[in-house]
Amino acid sequence: MLTGTLRNEINQLWETFWTGGITNPLTVIEQITYLLFIKRLDEMQTRREREAHLLEMPLQKPLYPPGYEALRWSNFKNLGAPEKMYELFTLGIEVNHTRLSVFDFMKNLAASDSPFARFMKGATFMIPTPRLLDQAVQKLDAIKMDDRDTKGDLYEYLLSKIAQAGTNGQFRTPRHIIRLMVDMVEPKPTDKICDPAAGTAGFLVTAFEYLYERHKNDPAFYTLLDNELFTGIEFDASMMRIAAMNLLLHGVEQPTLLPVDALSGDNPLHEQFSLILANPPFKGSLADDTVEPSLKRLTDTKKTELLFLALLLRMLRTGGRAAVIVPDGVLFGSSRAHRAIREIIVEQHHLQAVVSMPGGVFKPYAGVSTAILFFTKTNSGGDGQVWFYDMHADGFSLDDKRQKLDHDGDLPDILARWQNRAAEADRPRTAQSFFVPLADIRANDYDLSINRYKEIVYEPTAYAAPAEILAQIRQLDTERQALMMELERMLHA
Repeated sequence: MLTGTLRNEINQLWETFWTGGITNPLTVIEQITYLLFIKRLDEMQTRREREAHLLEMPLQKPLYPPGYEALRWSNFKNLGAPEKMYELFTLGIEVNHTRLSVFDFMKNLAASDSPFARFMKGATFMIPTPRLLDQAVQKLDAIKMDDRDTKGDLYEYLLSKIAQAGTNGQFRTPRHIIRLMVDMVEPKPTDKICDPAAGTAGFLVTAFEYLYERHKNDPAFYTLLDNELFTGIEFDASMMRIAAMNLLLHGVEQPTLLPVDALSGDNPLHEQFSLILANPPFKGSLADDTVEPSLKRLTDTKKTELLFLALLLRMLRTGGRAAVIVPDGVLFGSSRAHRAIREIIVEQHHLQAVVSMPGGVFKPYAGVSTAILFFTKTNSGGDGQVWFYDMHADGFSLDDKRQKLDHDGDLPDILARWQNRAAEADRPRTAQSFFVPLADIRANDYDLSINRYKEIVYEPTAYAAPAEILAQIRQLDTERQALMMELERMLHA
């Protein structure tokens, strides 16, 4: 957890970029990401040099070959003159008749086996002045990032500053909602975990944190971690770089990251995952010729939110489970495609739960009401009932400010009831959570909105008899006339 001091240092770093002329939050995070990676390269080189010295062996596979020492963080941060540092980032130095800058080195030569480095081809250096570069380098250098937790928390705090929606309906999922979903699906070290709309990799990072908390002392966990435990798919190159850095700083050094459109034929992944966590784009439609044909066979539509549900079913192994956020329209939409995908999930697989969320959860990005679907791919149906929960509060105000409240809302209750849902069997539909038999869902055309099944008890209100009400009105009228007469006497006195 970030201390107040560290939080203030990050705020000052952020303010430095804004006052220095970079006001787009995504651009700020991208430029800080590049600097963090350059700093990490130098730390990795230093560690390899130290190990080689202790073992009295030559340095193997140096990240910075001889002649490139000037491009190391530990060297250029001490230059003193911002113009010289800026020159190293833009013009660079000449080595073996080749001119290379700090930024070019990071993009072209550094750590080619790193997932982050593989996505650097389109990176652009956008820090406009020597003064801003020097201030950013000095502030980052002063921030103590000695352990994995601090590095991860620092980057998460930076990502929380993205205060505008992305394109095509993408925006950052609240981390407490992600944590709820992860806690409910209970990842295991043997899982193959994927997010096909990875964004900044919040789901993958949180799944790793869940596993790390429980298995950090088990050597077998780290073997599994390096064996394609996490896969993220994201076609936005900027987001892919940010996702790679987010995972890297949290301790996931070798994730599988695919820079493709998950809904297109470029996505080769079929039935490979035992757990999928996702918040796919809520809006948008695709051209027919860009959608992978197997998805259209499940749901003949251009709507991305429906196609992603079909994609999850395609990517899951039999027995694999999913937790996915969908807009409310998916739950009750009356089109043939809406009904078809709901029927497939309910009848052919095991829909376990629908957690309805209030409309303010995604503010300030969007006010749309959403729900979380939890299901398992079985190809043989479920157990005959679905658990519903009506979330009223998530621990934050539901306005654009999203201020933290003095309680966690319904989240602890959701998790506790989910983990002990056998005790929910006899709860009435007037309660906040309850089970609904599949027969009722079939009878309602596979409508999954909780309001379709929730029962409301209206308490009768006792009213006075009409004659009594008329008598009260006459009494009030008599009192009003007496007051008017008294006022007139006062005016003419």
